[in-house]
Amino acid sequence: MTDADTPHPDKPGKDKPSKLPDGAHTDFTDDMTYGDYLQLDTILSAQRPVSDKHDEQLFIIIHQTTELWMKLALHEMHAAIDAIIEGNLRAAFKMLARIGRIQSQLIQSWDVLSTLTPADYLTFRDALGHSSGFQSLQYRQIEFLFGNKNRAMLEPHRDRPEDYKLLEKTLNSPTLYDVVLRLLAEKGLPVPEEVLRRDVTERYTGHPGVTEMWLGVYRDTDKHWQEYELAEELVDLEDWFQQWRFRHVTTVERIIGNKRGTGGTAGVAYLQKALDIRFFPELWEVRTVL
Repeated sequence: MTDADTPHPDKPGKDKPSKLPDGAHTDFTDDMTYGDYLQLDTILSAQRPVSDKHDEQLFIIIHQTTELWMKLALHEMHAAIDAIIEGNLRAAFKMLARIGRIQSQLIQSWDVLSTLTPADYLTFRDALGHSSGFQSLQYRQIEFLFGNKNRAMLEPHRDRPEDYKLLEKTLNSPTLYDVVLRLLAEKGLPVPEEVLRRDVTERYTGHPGVTEMWLGVYRDTDKHWQEYELAEELVDLEDWFQQWRFRHVTTVERIIGNKRGTGGTAGVAYLQKALDIRFFPELWEVRTVL
């Protein structure tokens, strides 16, 4: 045997087992494990392809992880709205920033899905039936909270009463922008009364008086620093959301071209229309008139 063949005294050899790190716990008879805590048996068994095609696993996991990220985004969004209502902007800023980081993860996920070629997708697309991201309850809640309200979007959820009720509640609730404008009015900023009394079930399209109000904030940031920071947090969120939408459009076009979506929509043409929707229109208008 050569020196090279001789086991090092500090390394595991054929007859010397590896050592666990000092203090590592190994007896979980009465203790919760990592897998128990994260419910990994449930999560990792939730991928149930409806075909025998290799690439369907990718398709399922991308959409499942997207839903998990959206669950966290909704958790943070509701907490941020509550904090803003309470006037606790410092807490709200942290939550809004976290939503932005979540959005960046969602954008990156399109890079993985784009490895699915048109030929790959066509091997299992028909097996999906009419199931589509268009029917995502969580995505629709996020859109409603951001301000893209549309009562017709409740219809795909009518067959699930609890989902329908939850989405209807979100439709009837103030949006993130609504609670921001109400807080600014409480702080003495000149938010038009008709904006504060608007029908929150309708999509907000902007008001020149709100543009003027934001102009006052941006022209004197020293006086209105918190309001200015809040405005930029909102712009960040919409910027991230638009990037997510754009990557969605390009990924879908890359995979299915101009075919109709599995949910029956016009596919790319439908998604492209969403790129023209603004959640916080005056915050973009103010950049032109400032």
